[in-house]
Amino acid sequence: MATIIPLTDARATGDAEARAALVRAAVQAPPVPGTPADLRGRPLSDLRISVTDRCNFRCVYCMPKDVFGRDYPFLAHSQLLTFEEITRVARVFAGLGVRKLRLTGGEPLLRRNVERLIEMLHGLGELDLTLTTNGALLARKARDLRAAGLSRVTVSLDSLDDATFRAMNDVDFPVARVLEGIEAAAVAGLMPLKINMVVKRGVNEDSIVPIARRFKGSGHVVRFIEYMDVGATNGWRMDDVVSARQIIDMIGAEMPLVPADPQYRGEVAQRWAYADGSGEIGVIASVTQAFCRDCTRARLSTEGKLYTCLFADHGFDLRELLRGDCDDEALRRAIAAIWRQREDHYSEVRTAATVRAPKVEMSYIGG
Repeated sequence: MATIIPLTDARATGDAEARAALVRAAVQAPPVPGTPADLRGRPLSDLRISVTDRCNFRCVYCMPKDVFGRDYPFLAHSQLLTFEEITRVARVFAGLGVRKLRLTGGEPLLRRNVERLIEMLHGLGELDLTLTTNGALLARKARDLRAAGLSRVTVSLDSLDDATFRAMNDVDFPVARVLEGIEAAAVAGLMPLKINMVVKRGVNEDSIVPIARRFKGSGHVVRFIEYMDVGATNGWRMDDVVSARQIIDMIGAEMPLVPADPQYRGEVAQRWAYADGSGEIGVIASVTQAFCRDCTRARLSTEGKLYTCLFADHGFDLRELLRGDCDDEALRRAIAAIWRQREDHYSEVRTAATVRAPKVEMSYIGG
């Protein structure tokens, strides 16, 4: 049996051949029963699947226009995993203990016939099947998404102020159309609906309380996200971060909050309930209150690379296995071996040096 090259060695050297060797060796390894746990004891339970690297927004914290311009070399269709390949991978992950699938992008609703993929994934059985969208196409597609088997959606909404929203998406898209999409999703039954707001100091922190106020009592859950140093193109600075503590204090000054217990291991958002019982919010504090110790997420890129951290600098190629002669059991062994050697904890060790280091772009593997 071939020797498995440690994941840490592959990362340290940045050696693509070392990573490929790990995958090849894992395919030949004897099966190990049960749900895999990584080197920090974290199980594998969530898979985020990017279905396209394209987006119709150019949000300043994700796909800045000066980098992702008209001539940006997005992936060719032939490079993308097919719906059949995605479904096969998802089935193998489900056999390893994954219970939540989330479709991401780019903007996943740009992938042609994505409803068909949802039908195929829904057919895998009892999985929590969700999707994150910027909401631009949601009003038109919500009913079909629900009919295909989608459980619920998360919508990105960074401000209710139209001028601020248009500036942040940088394509002059009006906030009213995203609000129409949110309403259409609720009517279609894509509930409970979550709304994600990325907060950047000096840009949209004055929208925190209005968004909390707007959706308080609606049944929707707003999650406020600290501005993160994902990728290498968004110009992140610590000075731009509005901390989770500051966010809670701003909302709580008008609408008192009490802490709520997490609903499951690996929940990234800290839950806060309104003291009057009218709902809850969440804060995702990857920068100031790292939650690496409970991270149970894997990410599959648009063309089939497996990433074990949002802040990773490389992935492991599964497309080669999918398009080769690898059966499902061999694919299972490869995925399990990669996860068992995972030790990612970027947010716990973030430094000025790691911030400047190359990292995969969020638009490529989803948030």
